[in-house]
Amino acid sequence: MYGVVTRNAEEVEWPEFERAFYEVKDVTGRQEEPLPDAVNMVSCFGDNATAEADPDIVPVDEEGNRATRERKYFDWAYVCPSRRSYREGLLEIVEDCAAANGDVRLDDVGFPRPEYCHCDVCEAAFAESDHDDWREWRASVVTDFVAEASERIPGRTYMTLFPDPYPGHLHEHAGIDVDALAAHVDEFVVPLYDMAYTTTYWVKTIASGFADLLDRPFSVELYAVDVDLDNLARAARVADEYGESVLFGYDAGTARGVIRRERAEQNEGETFTPE
Repeated sequence: MYGVVTRNAEEVEWPEFERAFYEVKDVTGRQEEPLPDAVNMVSCFGDNATAEADPDIVPVDEEGNRATRERKYFDWAYVCPSRRSYREGLLEIVEDCAAANGDVRLDDVGFPRPEYCHCDVCEAAFAESDHDDWREWRASVVTDFVAEASERIPGRTYMTLFPDPYPGHLHEHAGIDVDALAAHVDEFVVPLYDMAYTTTYWVKTIASGFADLLDRPFSVELYAVDVDLDNLARAARVADEYGESVLFGYDAGTARGVIRRERAEQNEGETFTPE
């Protein structure tokens, strides 16, 4: 099964795509109206605009370094998952998405890195909690948020995972407890992004690792922008062996070309290229 991840509303209706995911809120903070004929996506704790407008709610490490794009390894800024008012706003967006289409995808869920967050709100919440272990407390914060969101989603709850299937890594990195989340998530999505896909063994390695790790279905999302059609097609064939579906991110034309080519080859028919 093939699908697309897009910011362009018209592309969700292209007939080649059996699934369509539409970004309603992305990491820049930009928001769009949800669509009735797509799984609407919400970037939860990645939010450049909010972080810039209110630096006090950005996660900090023990040295006070904020999780923004100015820090090493961060492509966007984050909001602390413990901030109740921000979470309430996210849940309202989720409700709007669910009203348009019963299926919703939660993106950018969790803490930004292992050293976050040590803000005053997190420190106080941990001290008042029943947890003795800080990392277990972090995971409870994330799981509680996903549980609250899934209660507002009448259909399938999708959730994006950081692409690291090694035991304990998701828990340590972002506070993601996949076993606890399985009670609230119907399907995970694993983005395996590359600019070229000149080799594909690593796609197999990571995808097969998630097949062993997860107790829920998962789909693999590939990056389609300015990627050679043959290379992307090879990566899609590998991902298709493990994922519930293969999703193509942010270039529907290239994605359509790959899908048409694969289906044509299966039917021994004509080969198509992107328009």
